[in-house]
Amino acid sequence: MSLPLIMIATASVAFTLGGLTMWPFIRRLRNHLTDAIWQLEHDPVTGLLNRAGLIAAHAALAEADNAGPIIVVLIDLDDFKPVNDTHGHDRGDDLLVAVGDRIHDIAALHGGTAGRLSGDEYAALLPVRTHDLARVADTFVALIAQPVELTADGEPVTVTVTASVGLALAEATDPFEEVALRRADIAMYHAKHHGRNRHAVYEPGMAMPAADSRRGPRLRDHRELNDEAMA
Repeated sequence: MSLPLIMIATASVAFTLGGLTMWPFIRRLRNHLTDAIWQLEHDPVTGLLNRAGLIAAHAALAEADNAGPIIVVLIDLDDFKPVNDTHGHDRGDDLLVAVGDRIHDIAALHGGTAGRLSGDEYAALLPVRTHDLARVADTFVALIAQPVELTADGEPVTVTVTASVGLALAEATDPFEEVALRRADIAMYHAKHHGRNRHAVYEPGMAMPAADSRRGPRLRDHRELNDEAMA
């Protein structure tokens, strides 16, 4: 074999061996990047979409060729704080996961997706398969109110929470936070204002209830105020 051919063969073998050596590193790097992207759009406690993930999901709906109206659901747990105070934050997280699983299942049943905005507040985006929004809302309210079995200090504990649920119809192309989520937020506060453990559907002209009927700022409220201050 001539010297040039030997050099070419040697270089080819070296390249192949180098590629085999680098492949595990490349695979690990790809896995790390995939995990990082997942974490950017998902809630670390429940595994549901987070705020950014919901915004991205809404953007995908708006960009679809067959973009049409959607149902936006805002779910706020009633009196969640006593669970943390009584059983600790770990059990509180367990409850958030259990409730999140139920919300996810209902959203998936209707062909939609669900996420956790912050704290004990969830949201869902559903395609309009029915105009009976009350029936959809009742499903969320009823299933969330089912007892949840937890373990605290090695002992079984049964915890029950309820939810105030607001629903709103919006076009997929409507701004998510300024229009779609805002309408569902107003409806949710009407549900909470009228006794909790119930739902309300947004109607044109519906306004936010008086401040004294609402609880203090949520994590999402604080974030929005900070965003406005930085603008």
